[in-house]
Amino acid sequence: MASNGQPLITPSQLGSILLGARKSLRLTQAQLAARLGMSQRRLSELERTPETLSVNQLMALCMQLGLQLTIQPRADASQTPEPYPGDW
Repeated sequence: MASNGQPLITPSQLGSILLGARKSLRLTQAQLAARLGMSQRRLSELERTPETLSVNQLMALCMQLGLQLTIQPRADASQTPEPYPGDW
């Protein structure tokens, strides 16, 4: 089976991927939120601001949306990475 994964560079891309996966499954925010045991408002917030996701929430979302999270070296890993622009 061919890989059709998407590289994830920014948190906003994650929100778009999660939103797209939910819509492709024809799930409303309320339906998915109920499956996850959270409010529809919180799910909406996570789709808009995915940088607030915990690892546990991300894994649960991936499970419910039929997504697989894979971490691997970047194709351009030989270059020196720029500092992450987020807060640490």
